[in-house]
Amino acid sequence: MNHTTPAIVAQSAVRRLPRLALLLLCAAYVLPGFWGREPWKSQDLEALGYMLQLAQPAMGEVANWFRPSLLGQHDPQLALLPYWLGAAFLYGAPAGWEDVFARLPFIAMLALTLAATWYAVYALARHPAAQPVAFAFGGEAKPADYARALADGGLLALLACLGLARLAHEATPALSQLCFASLIFVGLATLPRWRLRSGVAVALGMLGLTLSGAPSVALWLGIGGSVLKALGQSDPAQARLRMLDLGLLALLCLLCITTAGYLDLWRWRVESHTLLDLDVLAKLMLWFTWPAWPLAAWSLWRWRSQLSRGWRFPHLALPLWFIAVTVFATWLTGMSDRALLLALPGIAALAAFALPTLRRSLGALIDWFTLLFFSFCALSIWVIWIAMQTGFPAKPAANVAKLAPGFLPEFSLMAFGLALLATLAWAWLVKWRIGRHRAAIWKSMVLPASGAVLCWLLLMSCGFHCSTLRAATSHGAKSTDGHGHSVLLAICWYHTSPRRSSFVSCASPTASGPNTPQ
Repeated sequence: MNHTTPAIVAQSAVRRLPRLALLLLCAAYVLPGFWGREPWKSQDLEALGYMLQLAQPAMGEVANWFRPSLLGQHDPQLALLPYWLGAAFLYGAPAGWEDVFARLPFIAMLALTLAATWYAVYALARHPAAQPVAFAFGGEAKPADYARALADGGLLALLACLGLARLAHEATPALSQLCFASLIFVGLATLPRWRLRSGVAVALGMLGLTLSGAPSVALWLGIGGSVLKALGQSDPAQARLRMLDLGLLALLCLLCITTAGYLDLWRWRVESHTLLDLDVLAKLMLWFTWPAWPLAAWSLWRWRSQLSRGWRFPHLALPLWFIAVTVFATWLTGMSDRALLLALPGIAALAAFALPTLRRSLGALIDWFTLLFFSFCALSIWVIWIAMQTGFPAKPAANVAKLAPGFLPEFSLMAFGLALLATLAWAWLVKWRIGRHRAAIWKSMVLPASGAVLCWLLLMSCGFHCSTLRAATSHGAKSTDGHGHSVLLAICWYHTSPRRSSFVSCASPTASGPNTPQ
């Protein structure tokens, strides 16, 4: 009997979440943010500009694939792989579809992030220390069913995080870093259960993270994760971690160091902070990781008997290590939300282990809060959309006109039908949740994840994203630094024909900012 685990779960509580419903929920989250929209502000436009420069260099220029640039201005993030992938898809893009084709690899990376998080939580939940208490007369949850239910909950927790929505739908290095960090996470979580696939995942993750502008984070995640796997409690049902496995992990770390050094990807980006800045970091973490962080904190409290020797238990050690490295990197690099993005898979994994320990009253509180919150948000979005289309109510219409001067809303029957269908699905889900049904441990995350997906889909289908390009244009026009310069170049490309000559002729008169290659 496992006495140290706080999870007391019967077999009836780990019923399978319908796969079709889960896949449709993921598709409703992934596709609307990439398909049928204009580029976001600054970083999204800038990344598209670098990709175009590689795919369609100007006459007389030679694209330098190891130092992407826009008219002599180099990328300060030192990211290579995301621009390579976008440029490769731009080669076969039809005229006028360049931005759509450039986003295709990023769609795959977001989908891969979701899948990697699911398999990582599944593998961590299969560890004996993470299993629920064995009943005296049987009836406890079976290991595979329990792990699958927790993996479903972890994926739902990731979808519900507020910080994932916009940043994970940009064609920028931030998404590629998230994808490759999640590959390292799932590779270490499944090692040594699936040696070959785990090794490939860790190798791709570390090399991809290095080529995405984060070689230091790749090394810390790889080295620390390898040490934790070596020191952790082994699973009797699995083969032990061999010295050969550790040697290959060390070789991967050396390969990342060599690759970063050869391509000159090492840069110090440390910014000084004071203790007062902890307040800024705390506020960023509170809203960015909501609603997963309260569940992650509850999980640490409920599993505190194992936390004192957390390095022995991978279901606690690995997520905590990934969170600690990411938070430390966020602190050192100016407390950017893009750096904090890498912590979300680990936080979602910890949140999943809180689900089998939630009291009924706490689960009901989560359900009612998310039901009211997301229903109010969806209603607000619909009211603003109606005001944009009809001018009534007058106050929301006036606010939209003030925030986006000259913005003309367009009506799309397909987008309207999709938004209406999503709203009806939310109403059905609310009816299902408040009705009588068997308790499943993932039930407390259904409404938060579905509500987040609903609001995101409504925002993308009701046309609110159409004003982002205008805001980015204003931002680039007012900026005089190198970043604003590169944004202006990307804006000019987006507004002109796909011919490279038009892009250069549009961008050249605005090139007043100084070149600041780093």
